[in-house]
Amino acid sequence: MDPTRRPIARAKQAAEDRRALELDALDAILPMDRRDALAGLLTDDDVATLKHLAGEGIGENSLRALASDLAYLEAWSLAATGAPLPWPAPESQALKFVAHHLWDPQKREADALHGMPAAVEASLRDKGHLRSLGPHAPATVKRRLAHWGTLHRWRGFDGPFAAPTLRAALRLAVRASARPRGRKSQKAVTRDVLDQLIAVCDWNRLVDFRDKALLLTAFASGGRRRSEIARLRLEQIFVEPPVPLDPADPRSEALPCLSIVLGRTKTGSADEETRVLLIGPPVLALQAWIAKAGIAKGAVFRAIDRWGTLQDKALTPQAVTLIVKARCAQAGLDPSAFSAHGLRSGFLTEAARRGVPLPEAMRQSQHRSVQQAARYYNDAEARLGAAARLLV
Repeated sequence: MDPTRRPIARAKQAAEDRRALELDALDAILPMDRRDALAGLLTDDDVATLKHLAGEGIGENSLRALASDLAYLEAWSLAATGAPLPWPAPESQALKFVAHHLWDPQKREADALHGMPAAVEASLRDKGHLRSLGPHAPATVKRRLAHWGTLHRWRGFDGPFAAPTLRAALRLAVRASARPRGRKSQKAVTRDVLDQLIAVCDWNRLVDFRDKALLLTAFASGGRRRSEIARLRLEQIFVEPPVPLDPADPRSEALPCLSIVLGRTKTGSADEETRVLLIGPPVLALQAWIAKAGIAKGAVFRAIDRWGTLQDKALTPQAVTLIVKARCAQAGLDPSAFSAHGLRSGFLTEAARRGVPLPEAMRQSQHRSVQQAARYYNDAEARLGAAARLLV
């Protein structure tokens, strides 16, 4: 290395080391296995903004996604313009971002300059920031633009994200990219699938008690998100009076009932005391796990090591997905077709199959978007309806 450049390199490394130490303050939220990579991409102002957002109480998953998207935006800006993100960003840069990530594959075959330039793509791919071989998913681009806009507002800038030109460009680019929105779980964990997963949790081991309780609780409580089930604490669970098996007959068999206070969710704030109910078999499975594990406080669903020893630390959201996939494999199902989100989509799909009114199902699932929840109802109705069976 040129001796004259050594002080610059040392100063750059010192700045990265300082940012890495500052990111340590967020180690309960941000993926610290990527700490050094984040420190190399984010600026001092970026790190300060993230720490401020954490102090404001933004949800952990939201902050993780925001940090990841900010790091990608910084990497893209360096590759595309040779400079970090400007604040506020000019409209031209936001338009460039859309053009680089949403493009027409057919037009790309005829025009190599269409879409992301080869040099920018190579730079992002070489550094591990880009894995997609085609245009990005529209939902990913929209989320990154939304996070870019959020960061502008937190820094006191307006930003170009409400500009009609950008909105029109985004709408046209989404149409041109011809990439349909994918499902978070290829297949839903409906009741029949859930029964198969529960059947392989019957070996009377500690891990079987945990996984059975986790699967039944996540599904029956409205298809809880993996982050919500991973951070569930005993202090959120309350015993309720038993309820009749047949609501129309108060003298019918009484079923045990628990309520879960959700706290902060993806769509709700921590100060909203939203409760969902567990009734019947999920209650028994959850109580059996808590008693077997001897949990008196704190995290309900905890890690268990290879020797069957219960750990103090809660499961991670990723661990919830791995549990679903592992149980699918044991049940003879294709693990690649299912994820933890399949419990959420499966709850709504099963509710639709059984004729549960959509508003009632949404109260339990805590979906805020009728459009999003209704997709599962529409899919179920299409499969059971007569319109697609005219030649059967």
